[in-house]
Amino acid sequence: MTDTRPAPPRPPENGPALEEVLRQAWESMELPENYRAEIIEGAIEVSPTGRYAHSQTVFLLHEALGGFLKGGDFAARNDTNVVHAGCVWVPDLFVVPRDTERYVTADGVGITATAVRLVVGVVSPDGPRQERDRVKKRHEYARAAIPVYVVIDAYDDRGTVTVLTEPRPDRADWVGVHRVPYGTEVTVPEGPAKGFVITEAITGPARATQ
Repeated sequence: MTDTRPAPPRPPENGPALEEVLRQAWESMELPENYRAEIIEGAIEVSPTGRYAHSQTVFLLHEALGGFLKGGDFAARNDTNVVHAGCVWVPDLFVVPRDTERYVTADGVGITATAVRLVVGVVSPDGPRQERDRVKKRHEYARAAIPVYVVIDAYDDRGTVTVLTEPRPDRADWVGVHRVPYGTEVTVPEGPAKGFVITEAITGPARATQ
């Protein structure tokens, strides 16, 4: 189930030196094909790319959201590093200005989190990656003041979509929490994707009680 408890503060860091060591280690990693590495809450996390069901959800969402934003000043992107305060994330999908050049980091490794107006996480089936999307990234995206975080979770009860709004960076959490089961439409309430509806065409229909 999606974690709604108050977030603990991030553990103290040992200053810029630790961030630099982590960044250097991350940049020097040679990963097998279909793996990715992120820096989350002061640690490097390596994970495989998603299974078919995961990638299909991301594909359907990207297609629908891209169509919704078409012709405007914003676009849906993925497979791009998002950088903030020593962390590096690879979100499943996010919305940024169509012209992102001014947000590219000085070293060209990715774009800064200040560009991101909405981010989507599609939860993976294994436990550690579920915690990453439900808890760790929930805290990290709030710290970065990203306006909207959407969590599509096929493993929460019988499937849920949670829309988190009003980030509180000081608390590493969100004020607005709207959670619905699969089969119930949910609308993005603000930002460039305001009015975009996540339907069962993306998540799949409501699931029968076991």
